[in-house]
Amino acid sequence: MTVNKKIVLPILILIVGVIGFAGLRMSKPQQAPASIEERVWRVQVMKATPRTLAPTLTLYGQVETPDMFKAASPGDAVVSQMHVREGQQVAQGRLLMRLDERDFLPALEQAQAEVEELMAQTASELTRYQSDLKSLEQERQVLRLAQASVQRNERLKKQKLGSDSSVDEARQNAVQQALKVTARRYSIDDHAARLKQLQARLKKAQARLQDAELDFERSRVISPFPGVVSKVLVAKGDRVKTAETLLEMYALDDMEVRARIPAPYKRELRAGLNEQRPVYGFTDQGFENPRLRLDRFSGQADPSGIDGLFGFESGAEVVRVGEMLRFQILRPPRQDVVAVPYRSIYGSNRLYLMDDDRMKGIEVQVLGSYFGNKDEERLLVASEQIKAGDRIVVTHLPNAITGLRVEAVQ
Repeated sequence: MTVNKKIVLPILILIVGVIGFAGLRMSKPQQAPASIEERVWRVQVMKATPRTLAPTLTLYGQVETPDMFKAASPGDAVVSQMHVREGQQVAQGRLLMRLDERDFLPALEQAQAEVEELMAQTASELTRYQSDLKSLEQERQVLRLAQASVQRNERLKKQKLGSDSSVDEARQNAVQQALKVTARRYSIDDHAARLKQLQARLKKAQARLQDAELDFERSRVISPFPGVVSKVLVAKGDRVKTAETLLEMYALDDMEVRARIPAPYKRELRAGLNEQRPVYGFTDQGFENPRLRLDRFSGQADPSGIDGLFGFESGAEVVRVGEMLRFQILRPPRQDVVAVPYRSIYGSNRLYLMDDDRMKGIEVQVLGSYFGNKDEERLLVASEQIKAGDRIVVTHLPNAITGLRVEAVQ
């Protein structure tokens, strides 16, 4: 009996505990099941307004100049005066620097003296020629008299009235006078050769004089055009050698920008030049925005593209040679395009429309950049799926997907 109590009592306690736990569990308060609601994303939208707009292409170029004036020393000299500094803008005809004139005056005076000497010799030759012409006629008359004297003495000799010595003397005088006439005629005939020789020497001397005058003139370095001094390579008191560069400057109206044009746009821009449709570029450099115009393409290209050379139509005074410029060029206008913010594009060619309260993804063709009235850069896109009045989602969502529920906000 005692053994049965030891077995039955624990079992009863266990049963009572189980019944009590079940009762407690059944009597606890019941919670209503949680309801799952779809999240709504708040986004900004813009109305699509298809228009005819010109896309832009952003380029980066370097300012350069095809004509750089380099002033060189005309001879060995000392720099006596400096009137400009590097970076200074100068007018045409401005005295930039001066070399010591004493280094050029001796050569100039020597060349002048040589020219004067040869001019005097030429004048003397002409006077001599005129004198020879007059003397020739007189010597011919003397020769005729001498020949007549010979004939007279020969007649006297035949008449036994003259001697042999008189005849010989008369003949000797006639021969001597004939030699004088021959020498005078040779001098007259040689006049042209002597004159040409003197004239040739005079031309050489005049050329040397012109060189000396030019060197003397170039000792004063004058600005050949309005421009900017880019380099000053010497200082006052320096000793310079012949052909040594003294300073460099360039003209403001000769500057241009060399920019790489990507290969996909080369044919489009070249067609514009061939059809005489100007291609303009605009920058935001300085107080006044420089305006550029495509003048020509470089002579060489590679698979990545070709260099375009842009001239300045305005604003050249605010830039300098060697400066890098970022500018936009206007491409041919495109019809039925929409300007959208960059942030509305996903990947390279996808954006979302708001269809009722859901996002709808579409593929678009990106045509290039566009700058609005407030200089805000946007993208021009085109798609047959975009109609006037469509709402384009401009808020960039990391989880954007077609069918995502959204709500438009201001």
